[in-house]
Amino acid sequence: MAVYRIAIGSPREASNPAAIRAAFAEFFSMLIFVFAGQGSGMAYSKLTGNGPATPAGLIVASLSHAFGLFVAVSVGANISGGHVNPAVTFGAFIGGNITLLRSILYWIAQLLGSVVACILLKFATGGMETSAFSLSSGVSVWNALVFEIVMTFGLVYTVYATAVDPKKGNVGVVAPLAIGCIVGANILVGGAFDGASMNPAVSFGPAMISWSWTHHWVYWLGPFIGSATAAILYDNIFIGDDGHEPLSNSDF
Repeated sequence: MAVYRIAIGSPREASNPAAIRAAFAEFFSMLIFVFAGQGSGMAYSKLTGNGPATPAGLIVASLSHAFGLFVAVSVGANISGGHVNPAVTFGAFIGGNITLLRSILYWIAQLLGSVVACILLKFATGGMETSAFSLSSGVSVWNALVFEIVMTFGLVYTVYATAVDPKKGNVGVVAPLAIGCIVGANILVGGAFDGASMNPAVSFGPAMISWSWTHHWVYWLGPFIGSATAAILYDNIFIGDDGHEPLSNSDF
């Protein structure tokens, strides 16, 4: 990876109207996504009387997250790029597609969006628990870490192929759908083992509201490693120096 592509940005970016609008877009997209995804799990628990996890519940989680992310990415794409994930933002930063300072704005907005969504869910459901992500019985932290790395690699690789790559052409039209689908598919794979987060903000909101931080670091380290790996590999193999579009002056 060409190190010169990484941009820090300038302090005035924090007051740049475009950057502020983009941060708000990330906040609302994350709120929409977490409210739909986490809320569907809470609705399923209510319908089943807090019964044990079932294959049907896994399918419900997969579909709700896929649909919710499809919409969340779509509504934010033209304003912020529709990251809706701190790991996606990190991957974009590693590839030189966003400055560090704007990334920090996105991360703050994404985390706040997740927390607010969980607060709203707790209030709307009459105090139901917003369950934090956790490891299933027999799953070690290292098992979960590998799951999160590989699943997030697939997610960010899809983001790069359909949304970031300058050569994407008409494929960019289906980017939100593709991104939602890979998340839904990965939940079918990893949901029964560690919840299949792939998104530190999605894990952060429920953990904050329920104040449950057991193994929480897995849901940050795994996605960030997977994201960086996908960004570096895709950028070097398929985009390269000639295909990379430099950041505009408005991003500094």
